[in-house]
Amino acid sequence: MGSHSLLCWSSSRAVSVLLPQLRPHRQRLQSCWTQSDHTSCSPRERLCAFHARQPLLQRSAHRYAAVSGKAEDAEVAEHKSSDLHKDHKDVRVRFAPSPTGTLHVGGARTALFNWLYAAKEGGKMILRVEDTDQARSTKESELEVMSDLAWLGIEWQEGPDVGGPYGPYRQSERQEIYQKYAQQLVKEGMAYPDFCTEEELSQMKRDAEANHEPPVYTGKWSKASQEEVDAMLSQGAKPAYRFRVPKDKTITVPDAIRGDVSWNTDTLGDFIILRSDGSPVYNFCVAVDDALMKISHVIRAEEHLPNTLRQILIFEALGFTPPVFGHLSLILAPDRSKMSKRHGATSVTEFRGLGYLPQAINNYLSLLGWNEGTEQEVYSLDELKEKFSLDRITKSGAIFDRTKLSWMNGQHLKLLPHAEVDNLITQHLVERNLLSKEGSPFAQTAAEMLRESVEVLPDAEPGLKHMLEYPLRQTASTEDAREVLDDNFAEVANAVLQAWESGELQAAMQEKGPAGFKSWLNKMGKGMGRKGKRCWMPARVALTGSMHGCELPQLVSLLLAEDGDIADKSLIVPLGDRMEQLKAFLAEQH
Repeated sequence: MGSHSLLCWSSSRAVSVLLPQLRPHRQRLQSCWTQSDHTSCSPRERLCAFHARQPLLQRSAHRYAAVSGKAEDAEVAEHKSSDLHKDHKDVRVRFAPSPTGTLHVGGARTALFNWLYAAKEGGKMILRVEDTDQARSTKESELEVMSDLAWLGIEWQEGPDVGGPYGPYRQSERQEIYQKYAQQLVKEGMAYPDFCTEEELSQMKRDAEANHEPPVYTGKWSKASQEEVDAMLSQGAKPAYRFRVPKDKTITVPDAIRGDVSWNTDTLGDFIILRSDGSPVYNFCVAVDDALMKISHVIRAEEHLPNTLRQILIFEALGFTPPVFGHLSLILAPDRSKMSKRHGATSVTEFRGLGYLPQAINNYLSLLGWNEGTEQEVYSLDELKEKFSLDRITKSGAIFDRTKLSWMNGQHLKLLPHAEVDNLITQHLVERNLLSKEGSPFAQTAAEMLRESVEVLPDAEPGLKHMLEYPLRQTASTEDAREVLDDNFAEVANAVLQAWESGELQAAMQEKGPAGFKSWLNKMGKGMGRKGKRCWMPARVALTGSMHGCELPQLVSLLLAEDGDIADKSLIVPLGDRMEQLKAFLAEQH
């Protein structure tokens, strides 16, 4: 018997057999919700009791309140987020990306918070790939997401690549599991076949909008007879399957971040768990997977908050203990809208390509919605694992500030050994086709000179280009340079030219490096009666063409060391060419 036939048979069986059988057992069903031990009640009995109960029956074991009647009459379940995990001995969290694109920074923060909480509590992190959208899911996306997580240092103990006791860990490989539990719900009267056409469903929605009512399913097939079901099947109709939602009940869930969150089930209506093609719907898959994988805490973005009602009902119907839920506020753009491509980079892959460090991204993301109540801003991963807690997550939306992220990246660069930073800089410059090799004296000297001014690795690119250029004429045309030029600039410039052409300058550098340059320049200035800025600034303009930049002795030393290190020769003006341009400039001034 096919799955559709079995489900339809089970549903009709429930309509004709289950409901009459329940009437004599009403007293037993009510007692299931008042006694302390529910283990003697079947899942079917639990759900029927759930539908039938009149007063508030708080499920302390599950840490949420299910309330009958109007929302304003609901009794609020008191809780503290720090107490919510008491029903779960082992902390098991999950990150469940859909492999339909890159890892958004919002998803990265969700993964980070889950990982930090598991690490803090000695629990486990599970990676589950939610790839039921076969039209958009790709293997390439799955691998890229996993690569980005690994680059961030986020580890998982169970997942599609490492296995585990509750696999498979891809939803596309769990179809038989979903069919099994869908059949169980149908058999026990908690789900039923629905043969409505798309046109009928669209009309229901239009009618609801016209009446200013929630666009919920009207329940056309919820009370169908066996004859009606058989008639549709005989015509070859393929039904979807809907979960039977209790009417006019308020479900209250204690959210570990937001406090109690309540919904009235009349805003929902009976919802689909299996489509007419047999494929399971997202909320059904998630609830089944979280239960079977023994997930203790679901920490996710607030955009998933509306899904919680459906998932709680499915947990309840199948007799599973719900996890603790905690919903993170969204990460917003500076204009307080949802982050999108129009705001620049949004994915971990993009920020990797822009030269950000994983430890800086983790640090920054951790502060988007969490703080430990101190002024500290720079954290190592070990510090975050030690100090992170759900109680310190805020409800308000967090603004993603690219400037602040760059600053934080610079702070983490400063925490690294100098040699490591220099290697990162030279590697980046080679990747950007600015340097032709990494380990040369020129490359190492350039990295040392750029180190302190770099917040993110791409900052090294304009920094290097500025050291290689010779904008003498542009500088001379500025108002800032007027004082230097008017102070007999030609006197110093000619002395520089003479020292270059005689080889005196090169000899001083070759003998003692930057210290030799300082000695030569001081000697030259003394001979002219110049010292301090009156000596150094015109020499800087003569040799670099600029009034600002790196230390002059180091820069001259760098230029002398260049020996095929620059990949694009059009970027560099060697010292010899600079002297020729300086000579031409001086000739024009007379």
